[in-house]
Amino acid sequence: MKRPVEIPIDGTLDLHTFRPKEVASLVREYIEVCLDKGIYEIRIIHGKGKGVLRSTVHHILEEHPMVVGFHDAHDWSGWGATVVYLRKVGLD
Repeated sequence: MKRPVEIPIDGTLDLHTFRPKEVASLVREYIEVCLDKGIYEIRIIHGKGKGVLRSTVHHILEEHPMVVGFHDAHDWSGWGATVVYLRKVGLD
């Protein structure tokens, strides 16, 4: 039996250990949990590679109603990570 993977909710989600088919639901769930914890800026590490995973993540973020904006990281990781800004619940 496969044990569930426990992900720390600290505003950083590293997708390297997950299968591509798990990414969509994982990113959506992580956003919801961050909102519940009052975390409104998150970092999603998807790696550079060919850019397929980055594209998938960006598509999910474009459609998520609680995402107010996102961009590639402005540090050493560059386009290997995406910084996401979430709508502050109850403050709009």
